[in-house]
Amino acid sequence: MRKTVESQIVAVTVYSDQALVTRRGVVSLTGQERELVITPLPNTLDIESVRVSGAGQVAVRLLGVSTQHLFSTEPVGERLAQLTRQIQQLEADWRCLQAQIDGLALQSRFIEGLREQTQEPFAQSLSRKNLSLSETLDFLNFLGSQYTEYAIATGECNSQQQELEKQLQILRQQLQQTQTPHSKESFSLTVTIEVEEAGEFELEVSYMVIHASWSPLYDLRLTTLQNSLNLGYLAEVSQSSGEDWIGVALTLSTAKPGLGTLPPKLQPWYIDSQRPPEYPLTPRAARSTPALPPVPGGSVNDQVITNTALPEENLVIAQTDLVEVSKEGNVVTFKLDSSCDIPSDGTPHLTTIFSKDFPCSFEYVAIPRLISFAYLQAHVQNSTSSVTLLPGKANIFRENIFVGTTQLENISPGQEFKLNLGIDEGLKIERDLVERQVEKKLIGNNLRITYGYRLVITNLLNQEAHVKLTEQLPVSRNEQIKVRFTRSQPQIQLGEMGILEWALDLVPEAKQELSYQFSVEYPPELKVVGLDI
Repeated sequence: MRKTVESQIVAVTVYSDQALVTRRGVVSLTGQERELVITPLPNTLDIESVRVSGAGQVAVRLLGVSTQHLFSTEPVGERLAQLTRQIQQLEADWRCLQAQIDGLALQSRFIEGLREQTQEPFAQSLSRKNLSLSETLDFLNFLGSQYTEYAIATGECNSQQQELEKQLQILRQQLQQTQTPHSKESFSLTVTIEVEEAGEFELEVSYMVIHASWSPLYDLRLTTLQNSLNLGYLAEVSQSSGEDWIGVALTLSTAKPGLGTLPPKLQPWYIDSQRPPEYPLTPRAARSTPALPPVPGGSVNDQVITNTALPEENLVIAQTDLVEVSKEGNVVTFKLDSSCDIPSDGTPHLTTIFSKDFPCSFEYVAIPRLISFAYLQAHVQNSTSSVTLLPGKANIFRENIFVGTTQLENISPGQEFKLNLGIDEGLKIERDLVERQVEKKLIGNNLRITYGYRLVITNLLNQEAHVKLTEQLPVSRNEQIKVRFTRSQPQIQLGEMGILEWALDLVPEAKQELSYQFSVEYPPELKVVGLDI
């Protein structure tokens, strides 16, 4: 004896590229049943992943599970009638607009005819002074205003007609697609059981489906006066598995079954002697094939379900926080509340995981050689008691003003990360070439040119600013060309690849001057390229 179990989705665990769906259904057994059937199930399920269990008032033995393909034609009668009604209504609206356009055209032709018929009599009356100039102007204004009114109204009707034509084109395409029969593929699940007495039994079925995923999204809100960052950990969940998830307990799992705000990056500043052009060969790009995740598999063993009472309907569930976070090794799961609705429409649906405040510090990055503004950066440390922040897009808000987006990398608990917040005009930076001296005499048969720069940085903010200012010297690629760092104020050491770096602390309204000097020596017969100051 077969009996169909009416079931519904009660829980879903979403992974990066698939989801585990759990269905439950209560059935009244008479003791004669040998098979329980659940149908339809989506064609996106992995039949090897199906698992069954249950609990009830009677002892039930689960003997095995089998799946069958089902093919059916979707009912289209109601949809056809709906599309036909919509098309007929829009066509009636289009004809009404056309009638208005025809009426306006008739009125416009009348005004045009009136103008032609009165043009010569008006001219004669004006020449004979039988008609005053003001009367003539009043009549001309009447003709002009009426003609303009009809032209504007006609244009509005034409615009409305064009919009209706677009809607009609879409509806007619949908009607044509609906009139073409489409077969719908699904699965039927049959559970073989052994039961000897009557009673209530709750069957639970779980299975994996594809076309389901979630990705992290972050809202980062910073307040520079309070040195704090509020991190909103969000999730974009999308699925087109073929069945809607309505009112389910949603769990997000990490298990496996950057724009316009970055400061410019200094590149090595090379100088060299002029050489013949080279034409290097372009290597062929290597191909790589992405690895596919393993598909879970297994078989259903015989299971004995003991006498267990069904949950009472009058139990009151305790309230919990918005999300329950659990960690097992490197896998993190976020268990959300049980009121999530994720329809099977393939569009992302946003849900909040948590929102926390993190202390942070700010630093300004200035590269005057490339740009005369400073970039603001925030240094944030993920709490050791927090969770791993997965790679994802982050929207950055500074003082509740959107400043741009960035891409967060994988950030472990306790790890520090940096946020680039774009240009801050609160720091004024000036850079001037104050010295360019060519030695009149050769130094060891070499020509020497000395360059000196002065930089002035002013803090226009109402708070202290920590600034990292970076300059650079040219780097020689020719042993005959010598670059020498001669002095700097404040004094610093020359870094790798000609980099100079100062760390400054400026109080509000403070101004600080920096300077540095370097020289370039090379044989006078050598033509140096790249020494653009």
